Amino acid sequence: MRHFENMLDTIFYRTPEHFTKWDNPQELAYSLGATLYMPGTLPKLDEVIQNRKYNDLTSLVIDLEDAVGDHDVEEAEKLVVMALDRLYEKYVHESSTLENIPLVFIRVRDPQQLRRLMQEMGHKQVVLTGYVFPKFSVEVGQEFFSLLAKAKQQYNLKIYGMPILETPDIIYKEQRIEKLLAIKQLLDQYRELVLNVRIGATDFCGIYGIRRSADSTIYDVSIIQDCMADIINVFKRQPDAYVISGPVWEYFSHERVLKPTLRQTPFIKNGAVSERQAILDKYIDGLVKEVLLDKQNGIVGKTIIHPSHIRYVHALYAVTHEEYMDALSIKKHNDGSKGVLKSQYANKMNEMKPHSFWAEEILMRAKFFGVLNESADFATFLLSMDGE
Repeated sequence: MRHFENMLDTIFYRTPEHFTKWDNPQELAYSLGATLYMPGTLPKLDEVIQNRKYNDLTSLVIDLEDAVGDHDVEEAEKLVVMALDRLYEKYVHESSTLENIPLVFIRVRDPQQLRRLMQEMGHKQVVLTGYVFPKFSVEVGQEFFSLLAKAKQQYNLKIYGMPILETPDIIYKEQRIEKLLAIKQLLDQYRELVLNVRIGATDFCGIYGIRRSADSTIYDVSIIQDCMADIINVFKRQPDAYVISGPVWEYFSHERVLKPTLRQTPFIKNGAVSERQAILDKYIDGLVKEVLLDKQNGIVGKTIIHPSHIRYVHALYAVTHEEYMDALSIKKHNDGSKGVLKSQYANKMNEMKPHSFWAEEILMRAKFFGVLNESADFATFLLSMDGE
């Protein structure tokens, strides 16, 4: 897989690199980008995956939890196993199959379902990159990762788990830090099996009867922002930080109430006025703002529920030329020879020690999402994507 595979290289100063599930997990965690959820009841899932129905899609989750009604679970499990059987048959005859399809995960309901699926699929799980574990706690998490570790050893798999933090004891302030530290301790025990940590903001909101509007971002919901800050505090700290993925953006069409905050200047300058209007018409400006805030808070990647969101999330994760030059300078001079340097763009100071982790993450994003040319920005990038 490769982000922006069908785009002209002229937009990039450094083109994105290919990646597969076999890559180093500490690097692979940065590659997921916009992860699309698909219901397990979707017919012919294997064809959707193999035929690359969505060109920009690089990671997906087959959902057997919230997206499947309680009465449809058994049928959904059968459909998923059949689809993965067919993917496995293709892999057997053409080993490069896994290099040319999105990273595939399954969101299970509970450890019992995970055990059933693992027993049913056995060595065919090789076509999966991993599983998503909802309602994650220390107790259920121990069961999830114990099963995952056993399957990895039994079938010689390269496979990962992605826990979702979304339970009441994490949003409840009086219990939160104790629970988060306990989960962190558990995940540290299974570090090689943890690809990233995901935030279930929709479930958090549901506990309080809150739903963010299309005019706002999840960061405008104060109780969620407070909880996310603590999650980032616990799981993002060095020396062994986890990649944290952003909450789902659930809107793809809505009636506008507030004035849009997406600036006109970059789009006018680049002759991309129609692109700006399309973003406003689809109510994507809320998503754009939320991804920018995700990035500002150290979050990498985002859960999505509509394929139209993929291109915007990925475009925002492409590294600008200025960011890349700063990161390279920090890496180059972080050997004790310099403490602080003026940036190449002469608009900021780069401090070697405080900014070193930031620089590492920028270079990792650059590896998978590429670096834009000096004259390129979000608006020009969207125009280039339209010209694919």
